[in-house]
Amino acid sequence: MTKQTLLFASLFVLAACAPATQAPVPDPVIEAPQATAQVEGNPQPTGLTDTTLPEAVAALASGGTTSVALTQAYLDRIDAVDRDGPRLQSVLSLNPDALSQAQDSDDRRAAGEPLGPLDGVPVLLKDNIETRDPVATTAGAYALEDNVTGRDSPLVAGLRTQGAVILGKTNLSQWANFRSNDSVSGWSAIGGQVRNPHMLDRSPCGSSSGSGAAIAASLAAGAVGTETNGSIICPSNVNGIVGFKPTVGVISQQYIVPISSTQDTAGPMTKTVRGAAMMMDAMATDGSSGYLDALDADSLQGARIGVLRFAQGASADVRETFQRGLDAMEAAGAELVEIEDFELEAENYGADSLNVLETEFRATLNEYLSDSPAEIPVRSLSDLRAFNTADARETAVFDQSLFDSSDERPGLDDDTYLAAKANVQRATGERGIDRLMAENDVVALVSPSGPMSSRVDPVNGDTWPAWAGAGYMAAVAGYPHVTVPMGAVHGVPLGFSIMGGAGDDKAILSYGHALEQATQARVEPGYLRDAYDVPELKAALEPRR
Repeated sequence: MTKQTLLFASLFVLAACAPATQAPVPDPVIEAPQATAQVEGNPQPTGLTDTTLPEAVAALASGGTTSVALTQAYLDRIDAVDRDGPRLQSVLSLNPDALSQAQDSDDRRAAGEPLGPLDGVPVLLKDNIETRDPVATTAGAYALEDNVTGRDSPLVAGLRTQGAVILGKTNLSQWANFRSNDSVSGWSAIGGQVRNPHMLDRSPCGSSSGSGAAIAASLAAGAVGTETNGSIICPSNVNGIVGFKPTVGVISQQYIVPISSTQDTAGPMTKTVRGAAMMMDAMATDGSSGYLDALDADSLQGARIGVLRFAQGASADVRETFQRGLDAMEAAGAELVEIEDFELEAENYGADSLNVLETEFRATLNEYLSDSPAEIPVRSLSDLRAFNTADARETAVFDQSLFDSSDERPGLDDDTYLAAKANVQRATGERGIDRLMAENDVVALVSPSGPMSSRVDPVNGDTWPAWAGAGYMAAVAGYPHVTVPMGAVHGVPLGFSIMGGAGDDKAILSYGHALEQATQARVEPGYLRDAYDVPELKAALEPRR
C-alpha cells in the first residue's frame, strides 16, 4: 500500500471505533504506572473464574456450579483486580440486579426450564450499549451519566432471552474513540484509564478497551464490544483474547451510541472462538443462527488462504509471530497463497473516509441524543460540544477536535458524502477484499491483527508503532473479521487476523476455531508493571554499576 494509505489506516484504526447504581470510579486523570506498585504477586484466576465461557456453560448445565456462585465470584474478582490490586479500571459500572438475575437463573434450572445455553452466564457490555437494567449508558462521558433509558438494545435482548446475567458495563475509549485526533485509547472522563493486564503501562487499545482487558483478566465469562474501525480487533489483539467483528447488519445497532451507520457493529469478545460463536447465536438479530454448530476444527483442511504479506508490517517480532500462525494453518491442511502487493483503487481515500465518519456521526448522534428517554443535558452534538467546553473534566486529557469538525458536516443526503461513501466502500469491498479473494481464488485473507501495544501516553496521545494488519478493509467494507491469540512477545500479546467476504461470518469463525485448536496460544496476563518486570529484559535495562 502507499504511505498515505498506511498512514490513514493507522490514524483511524482505533475508532469504533446512573449515579445511584454507578460503581465507584477512579479519578479521571491518568495515573503514572508507578501507581500500580502495590501489586502483590500475580492475581491469576482461580476456581470459578478460571474458566472459559463454554466451560462456564458446561458447569452450569451439569450442576457443577450455580449462577449465583459464578456471578459472586466475578464480582469478588472485579473488586480484587479491577478496583484494587492492579486496578485495571476496566469495569465502569456494575448492575445492582446481577445477583437477582443469577438467582432467577438458578431457579429456572432447578425447575428444569433453562432459557438457553447462556442461562446464568455473567456477561459485560461496553458502556455504549443500552440495557433496561438500572445502569446508565454513558459512553464514558459526564454528559450521559444519567442516561438510564430502561431499554434493551436488541443484542442485549437476545442475550437476555437465553438467560444471560448482565453483570455490568465496561470502560471504553470515550465516545468510542471518536472525539479527538489526539485521543488516548482506553481513557474516559468517567472511568479513567483502562490498563492492559499483561503489562500495566501498555495501551489496552480501543475503543472496546474495558471489554478486552476484563476478559483477559477473567472478570466475566464474555463481553460485548463495538467496532467502527478496529475497536473490537485491536483491543482483542493487545489483550490476548478472541474478538469477532461480524458483517455489518448481522447485529442490530439500535440503542447503541453510534458513530457510523455504514460501519458500526457490535461483536463478542471472549477467551475462545467457541465462546464467541455461542454469544453470536444469542446476539445475531438478522435471523441467522448456527454459529456454534458451524465450527469445525478441520475446516482449514484443503482451504486456500490468502496471506497478505503487504500488511505484515516491519516488526521482526510481529512477522515471526504471524509466521507461526501460518505454519500452524499449513500443518492443519490449508493451502497458503502469497499476496505480496496491493494498492487501494481510490483517490482521496483518507479525506473521503473521514467525510463518511464525520457526516454519519453528526446525523446518527443527533438522532440518538434527541431520542433518549432519559433526562440528559444534551440533545445534539452542538449541545455536547458546549457541555464539554464548560466541564474541565471532559477535556483534561485531550480536546474534541473531531466533534468540532463533525458538527460542520452537512446531512446524509449531501452529494459529496454519498460519493465519498461509494468510493471508500468500493475500494475496500468490491475492489479490496472481494477482488483479492477472487483474483487469488482464496476463501479468506490473513494478516497480523495489529502491532505490539505501545505505552499509554497522556502527554502525546496515542503513539503507536508502524501499523501491521489490514483490518481497516473489513471495517470500512463491513465484512467479517476475527482475531485469534498467537501468544506474547516479552509479555505483550499478539493476534492473528482472518477476514472474509460479506456474509462469510460462520466460515471465518470456523477458520479461527481451527487455528485456535492447532495453536492453543492464548496466555494469561502477567500483570507486569512495565518492561522492567520482564525477566529476559530486566537485567539489560537496569544499571550495571
